[in-house]
Amino acid sequence: MTASPDLSTPQLASPELLRSVFRRHAAGVAVITARGERPVGFTATSLNSVAAEPPLVSFGVGVSSSSWPVLAEAEHIGVHILGEHQADLAATFARSGADRFAAPTAWREGPEGVPLLDGVLAWLVCRVVARVPAADHRLIVARAVVGDPAGAGRPLLYHQGRFNALRD
Repeated sequence: MTASPDLSTPQLASPELLRSVFRRHAAGVAVITARGERPVGFTATSLNSVAAEPPLVSFGVGVSSSSWPVLAEAEHIGVHILGEHQADLAATFARSGADRFAAPTAWREGPEGVPLLDGVLAWLVCRVVARVPAADHRLIVARAVVGDPAGAGRPLLYHQGRFNALRD
């Protein structure tokens, strides 16, 4: 077997290599929310469907995140799939130190007291079933309890360090 002529020299694994590789991976954009003394939330591109029966999702969160102390204790979380029209909302929930639930963010209290964002493509309220240590992050596994997939529009994507829309 011969090497392909277009392969560059492999690099040893490092944080920079991982970031460079995953900049090439287009990911859907979600916002995760939870209720504490104040609502918390953050933008996530690590959301995955784990199983259909029972309906499980997972995502990663850094333990240094301002949302982690609430997520570490929360019984329920909100999962919101953002539309291509919501890049500003994604940026707000990705920004450190931002008051993410202040205007112009439109939200309401949903089932189990979970903050639900308005205008999203779809949302779930999920019960946390596991918090798995993974270096300086935790992998959260949660079971869907209730949701709504009926929002209109196309999904927001994250690629090459920017929020993007699908192209036909």
